Amino acid sequence: MAIAVCGGAMLACSFGAAPSTFNVLPMNKTLTSMPLANIMDNKPMVNIMPFGMCSCLGNPTVAAATSAAMGVLTPMPCMPVTTAPWVPGAPTVLIGGQPALDNNCKLMCNWGGVIQITNPGTTNIMVP
Repeated sequence: MAIAVCGGAMLACSFGAAPSTFNVLPMNKTLTSMPLANIMDNKPMVNIMPFGMCSCLGNPTVAAATSAAMGVLTPMPCMPVTTAPWVPGAPTVLIGGQPALDNNCKLMCNWGGVIQITNPGTTNIMVP
């Protein structure tokens, strides 16, 4: 069984230097102490906060800084770019009309990072 994800969950990016806190707006209208998330809670700077410094050469700022440093990898501040929804989601449970977000879901950053849930923020709401 997977665990539903709520606001306050902890996230990690494969190219980020620090963890991040997941924000969920109350628009999904779930009756829990913290708003539950769905796969469309993927908006940068709304739901997905920066992960400290980014070290992915797919990120144009990292590529430019690395080039300026004669090829020495130079991490730059993270600014996540997430346009696709979380995958795969829990299609049997709808939250706000969309599949629920569970702790097994992943989110791709356009710069190349894989964002995953390290702590779902809740332990008592199971998703089939």
